[in-house]
Amino acid sequence: MDELIAPRSRIAIVVIGRNEGDRLKRCLRSLPQGLPTVYVDSGSNDGSVEFAQSIGVDVVELDMSIPFTAARARNTGWRQLAANNGGLELIQFVDGDCEIDANWLDHAINAITQDEKLAAVFGRRRERFPEATVYNRMCDDEWDTPIGLSEACGGDVLFRLAALQAAGGYSDTLIAGEEPDLCLRLGGMGWRIRRIDAEMTLHDADMTTFGAFWKRSKRSGFAYAEHVWRHGHCAIPSWRRQLYSIVIWAVLIPLAGLLCLVLYAFVGSGVALFTFFICLALYPAQIVRLAAKKAATTSNPRFARYYAILIMIGKIAQGHGIFECWKGHILQRRASIIEYKAP
Repeated sequence: MDELIAPRSRIAIVVIGRNEGDRLKRCLRSLPQGLPTVYVDSGSNDGSVEFAQSIGVDVVELDMSIPFTAARARNTGWRQLAANNGGLELIQFVDGDCEIDANWLDHAINAITQDEKLAAVFGRRRERFPEATVYNRMCDDEWDTPIGLSEACGGDVLFRLAALQAAGGYSDTLIAGEEPDLCLRLGGMGWRIRRIDAEMTLHDADMTTFGAFWKRSKRSGFAYAEHVWRHGHCAIPSWRRQLYSIVIWAVLIPLAGLLCLVLYAFVGSGVALFTFFICLALYPAQIVRLAAKKAATTSNPRFARYYAILIMIGKIAQGHGIFECWKGHILQRRASIIEYKAP
């Protein structure tokens, strides 16, 4: 472990948050001692700033006259740390609703120092209370991404400062999907992103209502649409596929079914009525297919069923997010941040 002491001296930590309350307290208390750390707050009114200051963490409060985003908060944090700490090489980003694993940095440093083309490494993010609600369990399942080279990372990640500087950091105006946007640009410059087999953070989604699930799904739909709008055919392939899937299930099939129903009502076409019922049947058929696929990878068949149902319901919410994204671009209006979590 001695060889890891020197690299640790060249690391700093950026924590971002907004009204995370006790989640932020757990986050800040989990951070390694002795590393330059900054907490960037986006207009909290729950005492987050005062708590961070009380335990000696440097705090930056964003100017709220400018629309805030997680991307802008992260950029503010790493740029301040780079300006105030000579010789800095690595930046660990942590969302304020996450706790960092005590061994994470050693694993991450070891991985990133072995490959000079790695822009970033991330590990296993887990839900703190996955069994509390099915929505939390969905998040925990979402975080379980394949180990190895990856198209993109999430909010918790160890970044090489040189890569951040080369790409100009995150896109400040993105209200969602800022990480894939940055990773795509880095990939175009020859950098790589890797998911390693190590525990990284505990995330507290605290999703206890269907409404929160709907808003989070809406935000993801917005992110897919924005990413593809910005990057077109160069967008991350899996994100293009997700967008196409949402459009098919949330827009095209319902429209086709509605058109068939209208034709039957006005023309009495038996073919139109038959096609309408086919459109309806596609949804339970897809739920059965998704449930069977998930059941093959989990020991909990009940979760597999809920997973499939919520994935299909989520398509509608994601379709709403796509609509909001496209409407904003067409009308040239900046979108407001989509928050799903209560303070």
